[in-house]
Amino acid sequence: MIRKRSLMRRTAVVAAAGAAALVLAACGGSGGDDGSAGHGGHAATAPSSATSSASAPASASQGQHNAADVAFAKGMIPHHRQAVEMADLAPGRARSAEVRKLAADIKKAQDPEIRTLSGWLTSWGEDVPAEGAMDHSTHDMGGMDGMDGMDGMDGMMTAEEMTGLENTSGKAFDTAFTELMIKHHEGAVEMARTEQADGAHGPAKKMAGEIIDSQSAEIEQMNALLGKD
Repeated sequence: MIRKRSLMRRTAVVAAAGAAALVLAACGGSGGDDGSAGHGGHAATAPSSATSSASAPASASQGQHNAADVAFAKGMIPHHRQAVEMADLAPGRARSAEVRKLAADIKKAQDPEIRTLSGWLTSWGEDVPAEGAMDHSTHDMGGMDGMDGMDGMDGMMTAEEMTGLENTSGKAFDTAFTELMIKHHEGAVEMARTEQADGAHGPAKKMAGEIIDSQSAEIEQMNALLGKD
């Protein structure tokens, strides 16, 4: 009997100790939630899930695009290609070193943008306008692919204007190139403004802003060049 009582007492003590430990653990957990350590623990996990949920929409918005983005890319590619084609005429025809440098700067800026725009279209499952869209037979607005939504591609040269530019040299070329490129740039700036207003793809809107800034500056530069004559 003594042994049995002693065993029962030990069992009761162990049970009481276990219960006390559970109470302390519960209190510690609850106190931790209110204290800095507990918040620190939550802070380690909560922001992590908050960050991932915040970054998910950000990445979705980077990849998201709409019809305005597609129209911008499809329109700006042939528009840029024509500017590069015009710039390629300058080294052998321009008399002014400033015109030759301007043409080189235009080509240097717009060639990489053509590649970027083409990459976006491919990633969106859209067709990239064919290189043939820049043949002289298609300099008029009706013969170019990817014109939808771009209002006739303001600023694009006609076949006659391109031929006339090719057939001039010296000061006549400098003047014709500058006047036509001003009109061409003004068209690109308008297209870029449309993209900024209506587009959804963040990188495309960013490029549109860069086009507005750089080509507006070049328009001022070209107006100054014309004023020197």
